[in-house]
Amino acid sequence: MSIVIVGNGMAGSRLVTEIRARDRRVPVTVFGAERQQPYNRILLSNVLAGTAAPDQIGLVDPAWYERNDVDARLGVEVVSVDRAARVVHASDGTAVPYDTLVLATGSTAFVPPIPGTEGGLPAGAVAFRTLEDCREILAAADGARRAVVVGGGLLGIEAARGLAGRGLEVTVVHLAGHLMERQLDPGAGRVLARTLGRLGIRARLDVTVSALHVEGERVAGVGLGTGERLDADVVVLACGVRPETTLARAAGLEVDRGVVVDGTLRSVTDPAVRAIGECSQHDGTVYGLVAPAWEQATVLADLLTGADDRARFTGARQITRLKAASVDLVAMGETHHGDDDPEVEVLSFADPSRGTYKKVAIRDDRVIGAILLGETSTAGTLTQLYDRSAPAPSDRLSLFFPGLEGAAPADSPLRMPDAATVCHCNNVSKGQIRACWEKGARTADEVAEGTRASTGCGGCRDALEGIVAWLGEQDAVPAG
Repeated sequence: MSIVIVGNGMAGSRLVTEIRARDRRVPVTVFGAERQQPYNRILLSNVLAGTAAPDQIGLVDPAWYERNDVDARLGVEVVSVDRAARVVHASDGTAVPYDTLVLATGSTAFVPPIPGTEGGLPAGAVAFRTLEDCREILAAADGARRAVVVGGGLLGIEAARGLAGRGLEVTVVHLAGHLMERQLDPGAGRVLARTLGRLGIRARLDVTVSALHVEGERVAGVGLGTGERLDADVVVLACGVRPETTLARAAGLEVDRGVVVDGTLRSVTDPAVRAIGECSQHDGTVYGLVAPAWEQATVLADLLTGADDRARFTGARQITRLKAASVDLVAMGETHHGDDDPEVEVLSFADPSRGTYKKVAIRDDRVIGAILLGETSTAGTLTQLYDRSAPAPSDRLSLFFPGLEGAAPADSPLRMPDAATVCHCNNVSKGQIRACWEKGARTADEVAEGTRASTGCGGCRDALEGIVAWLGEQDAVPAG
C-alpha cells in the first residue's frame, strides 16, 4: 500500500513521523508547498518577537526523510488529483500513484477585499500566516516606527506583541467590540486591551478598515470606516484563515467549510482519500488548533498501518493559549455564559489594574468553560477538570486561588492520576512521563524528547518540569 500526503505542515509532517514510528516499510510520499523543513507554526510569534530564530522552530530535519525512506518533495505542489486513476499530478510535471491519499493542506490567510489590495499587497503590508510571512514582517519592521495590525484575534495579538517588543508603536484595529471575541467574553476582552495598552499596544475596536493607503509602491497607513487615517510603516493583516480546499473541490470531494470526513478521517465521497488538520471537517467542526490535528494524525497512522484498526477520531476539546510575552492567557470551552442561564453556574473575578480576569462556567458540577488572564496558576487544574469532565471541587474558589482548602488535585504531581493529560498538544499523560523517566530520562529536555511533551505550544513546560522534579525527589527517598 502506498500513501501520498499532500501538505507538510504541522498535521502532514506529524502524520509522516507517526506512520514511520509504526511501520518503516510502507511507501510514503509527502508534498510540501514550502521549500523549507516543516516548522512549528505556534512559535511564529516567538520568531516575530525575537525570542526564537527561524531555525529553532523546525519539526522534522530534512535528513530525517532520507534516513527513514520517505520521499519528501519540498517546494513542490500537487496541482490536481485523478481519483479514478488514483494519481496525483505535481507542479514539477511528475505523477505519483497512490493507494491512500491524505489531504493535509491546512489553511490560508484571509485578505479582505479592501481598496489597496486589488493587485496584491504593497510592500510593507503582509498577511501573517507562514514563516516566510514572518521574515517579510521583520524586514518591513527594520527601521520602522509605527505598525497597524488588522485583526484582534489570537494571531493578531501575537503579532502586535512581537512588534511592540521590537520598539514599534502598534495599533490593533478590530471589527468586533472586544479582542479575541471567539475565545473571550467582553469582560476579559476589556482587561486584555488594558493589559496590552500598558505594553504600548493601542486597540481600536468596533471599527472597519476601509482602505490601505499606498505611497509609491509601499504601504503608508490604513483608512478606517470612521474616516480617520492611521499612518503606518508596517501593516500586518491577521484577519483569520480559511481551510485550503481548492484541490479537494476540484477533485469532486464533498466540501463544506472543510473536507467532510468520518471518524476514520475518511472522505465521505471517496474511501481512498483521507483528510486531517485545518482542511478537514469532522462532525460539523473544523479544528484550528494544533492538538486536534496531531490527535487526528495519531488516529490515522494507527489505521493506515494497522497498528489499531479500531482507532477513531471522536472530536477534541479546544484549549487556547496566547503565546505573547508578558501576557498569560488560557481559554477553554464555553466562555460566553452570563448569569442569565439558570443551568450554568458562573464564577468570575476581575482585577483590571493588575491585568487579571478569571471566569469558570460549570454545568451539572462539571467545568464546561474557563478563562484565565494575567494569573494562570490554576490552569492545570481547570484544564484537567474540563478535559476529563471530572467533578468540580465543592470549594469553587480553589479554581481561582491555589492553596485554598478543597483545591483540586491536579496541581500536585503526587495526587495527579497517571491518566491525567499534561501536554494537550501531544496528548501526553503523566503516566507516559513517568514511564519515560523509568526508562532513564532524567531531565525535562530528555523527557520532552522521549514523549514530545511541551514541544507544541510550550504551555505545559512548567508542569513537565514540576513532574520531573517530583520524580527526582521520589528517587532520592530511601525505600523502607
